[in-house]
Amino acid sequence: MLEDLRELYQEVILDHSRSPRNFRRLDDPTGDAEGHNPLCGDIVHVFLAVSPDNVIQDIAFQAKGCAISIASASMMTELAKGKTVEEFSKIFELFHDMCTGDGQVDVGGDQPGADVVDHLRVLSGVRGFPMRVKCATLSWHTMKAALAGKGRATTEEGEV
Repeated sequence: MLEDLRELYQEVILDHSRSPRNFRRLDDPTGDAEGHNPLCGDIVHVFLAVSPDNVIQDIAFQAKGCAISIASASMMTELAKGKTVEEFSKIFELFHDMCTGDGQVDVGGDQPGADVVDHLRVLSGVRGFPMRVKCATLSWHTMKAALAGKGRATTEEGEV
């Protein structure tokens, strides 16, 4: 049963890495940032359009990196679109805890982010591989940098 779940997770990651969603530039983004993982060389550029009432109306990315990095960025863009900046911040925290903690993230059904936790579990297996955690979280840190008006992000401590 556990092996079947791992195979399903691998298939989802491969699907997103081979056919990434929202892999493009936005013509007139309200924010953007470039992220770099200096340990492996992954680079991701996130573009977003946020409405005056803080709703992420559109999000796109371009990247050069491994399958996990590309898949994570693809999944993030799908989940972020239509969410408020506050909702995305809560989803970021859940995802980060899932990848860096023990993987046991418990969210009540009415909390922001509850609807996406299961979707993101496919990437939680990286927590056992510290180098892969950085691959999975790069686009997420880059998105946070774009939302904060910072032009750059890194997988190392803090943004640059």
